[in-house]
Amino acid sequence: ISDAFDVEVLMKNIAAVTAFTAAHTEDPRGSMKLVPTRKGESYCCGADGNYRVYDYVEHSICLQTAESPEDFYRCGVAFGRFLKMLSSFPAETLGEPIKNFHNTPDRYRIFREALEKDPLGRAKEVQPEIAFALAHEQEAHILQDMRESGALPLRVTHNDTKLNNVLLDRDTGRGICVVDLDTVMPGLAAFDFGEGIRTGACTADEDERDLSKVSLSMPMYRAFAEGYLSEVGAAMSPAEIRSLPVGARMMTLENGVRFLTDYLNGDRYFHISREKHNLERARVQFRLLACMEEHRAEMESLPVV
Repeated sequence: ISDAFDVEVLMKNIAAVTAFTAAHTEDPRGSMKLVPTRKGESYCCGADGNYRVYDYVEHSICLQTAESPEDFYRCGVAFGRFLKMLSSFPAETLGEPIKNFHNTPDRYRIFREALEKDPLGRAKEVQPEIAFALAHEQEAHILQDMRESGALPLRVTHNDTKLNNVLLDRDTGRGICVVDLDTVMPGLAAFDFGEGIRTGACTADEDERDLSKVSLSMPMYRAFAEGYLSEVGAAMSPAEIRSLPVGARMMTLENGVRFLTDYLNGDRYFHISREKHNLERARVQFRLLACMEEHRAEMESLPVV
């Protein structure tokens, strides 16, 4: 378990959520199941870290990359089912294993602090990226404002809705269950939908250096949206459905700002494997966001539920 998390809060969340989902799925493989320690606890502390064990999910596979829109549709179905399954769970009883994880305005606060301090003198090299981030700052509060106004309900969200966090049946390809629950916490459906699109509908890797390869795949976008809404759309208000494409833009913006902030601060949070790695990641996010803005009208014409 990463040091970035409050481990006690994280494990309490996982224990509560997996117990709930296990009781609300007919397929015994439909929920992760924690294996308790001999003392009946959800995890154990060792000299070199913290450990937990799950039951193995039989006859399942995991894809790193969607080979077709159908693969991504199944991913959307799985995450939509996860949200629907937990729709009656009291989200406010969960803690935040990472404080302000998807608080985009707070990510901007940290970004501005990094920009002001500029500890390594890198700001002068990245003025176009800084300008792009600042030009979008006014948008950063959209989802928080909708939540505070009561337009969007608080839900149990996964917050790391990547394709490889869904286990698929080896024979049918059907989504069986959602894994990697470390970031499960109270949140908005727009966070999960947005993160799924950010990571799965981009035509290039997150650290692609050639920005000409970066664009938004509308077939992938529509496949995920159709799968997601086929499961949970009927339980959403019109305002919540309208927030989903906003979430795609905000998660992309937020991650771009986080990568750029880490670059300014000297690459202290995200692991890097080369010089300017975080800067390259930020550039991909900003390019993807620009593509989303070009396709905004099409993104907002979500499938009819």
